[in-house]
Amino acid sequence: MATSFVDSYAGRVPLSMPSAAAKTAPRTDIELSEALTKVSPKAQAKAKATATDFEAMFLNSMFSQMTSGVKGEGPFGDTPGTGVWRSMLTEQYSKNFAKAGGVGISNDVFRTLILQQAKSSNSSSNSASSTSTATP
Repeated sequence: MATSFVDSYAGRVPLSMPSAAAKTAPRTDIELSEALTKVSPKAQAKAKATATDFEAMFLNSMFSQMTSGVKGEGPFGDTPGTGVWRSMLTEQYSKNFAKAGGVGISNDVFRTLILQQAKSSNSSSNSASSTSTATP
């Protein structure tokens, strides 16, 4: 007797999907945690602001493309200045969206910035310690 496709994979496929809480639960990022200890709080705040600004810039580009085809009546009417006002509104939407958490780009950018800063602080401290211990 031939087994069906579903029957043959029944033992390999989980019957339940992970819960929504499990999907959104924060992961422990040991590498980032170690890097944060090597970077000053002031540099961390600057990296967070830079990451949020980057995400806002990305979202502004995305929202601008989404609204580029919108013509006719709307909150700005159909006047020659509509494009300027729409771009200003889109910019504010993107900034607010990014500050509220955005789409997650800022988290990855922040992580990358912190890891790079920690790496550069390690290499500069290692080179400084090796030159200070060397005897002429």
